[in-house]
Amino acid sequence: TVCGIAPWLELGSDRTEEGQLRAKYINLVVKGLKNAVNPKSPDHLMFDNRHTQPLVDAAFLAEGILRAPTQIWGKLDKQTRQWLINEWKTSRSIKPYESNWLLFASIIEAALLEFTGEYDAERLGYGVKRFREDWYKGDGWYGDGNAFHLDFYNSLVIHPMLTEVLRIMKKHNLAGADFLPTQEKRHGRLATSLERMISPEGAYPVVGRSITYRFGAFHALSDAALLHLLPQDISPAQVRCALTAVIQRQLSLPRTFDSNGWLRIGYTGSQIHMAEEYINTGSIYLCMAVFLPLGLPADDAFWQSPATDWTSLRAWKGVDVGADHAIGN
Repeated sequence: TVCGIAPWLELGSDRTEEGQLRAKYINLVVKGLKNAVNPKSPDHLMFDNRHTQPLVDAAFLAEGILRAPTQIWGKLDKQTRQWLINEWKTSRSIKPYESNWLLFASIIEAALLEFTGEYDAERLGYGVKRFREDWYKGDGWYGDGNAFHLDFYNSLVIHPMLTEVLRIMKKHNLAGADFLPTQEKRHGRLATSLERMISPEGAYPVVGRSITYRFGAFHALSDAALLHLLPQDISPAQVRCALTAVIQRQLSLPRTFDSNGWLRIGYTGSQIHMAEEYINTGSIYLCMAVFLPLGLPADDAFWQSPATDWTSLRAWKGVDVGADHAIGN
């Protein structure tokens, strides 16, 4: 959840109704984090190597806090910051798999670099090196390790985390940050492909693992909109309208929420058998990554431009949308 709403929280509180809502959730996140990393709290989370999954959770938390340095990190008290730093360092005991997991280690080290100035150079740089030198398959797509997988992990994890890590590396003048422009071009290309996958009805392909993250599958598209990485042939307004169609379609179906208001596991409604063993009620809130553009100010073109049909909707109306061209390296 924090990963997705952090840019919105970073806008801060103000006197508007939305600004007051942000203030409420900033306070909840700060209080929740204090309990999560306090070793004596009954709500203390696991960050060590008793299991491997805590590396995933620690990474998405790091990504979220990097997206809200003022409103989350800046509002943590000194003790909570130190506890959080300790827990991120504890996650170093977990060895990532040779896959998108390498970027979990990388983004945790990027957060430590950003907030403390200290980091493990090997854990930060190894994942970047592997994706840069070994795993690019072409046209904006990386392998998840050596193999290419037909799923949404390029969007769920790889592009958003790789771009964020490289931005931190550039900020701190680290070797290897020269890859950022190439990665941003690839990120933009993937965003184009994702936008084209959204049907006129707001549906998208049911392919690959972790499909129960629902519209979290569009993490990279939303991130590209937030960071202004969209190619010129994809307007912010059409992305806004396409994502809105997806959100409305998936959330409007019956049995999507339980009696307490929690999301049920599924792609549409409740479909528990579509989930892998690592999926739980908490993890499916990665769907919140679709809301990254909420961090754009009210005067941004994403909000100000009039409603625009997205690519497949125009094409099915008979509009000539032009050819879709692959990119080079």
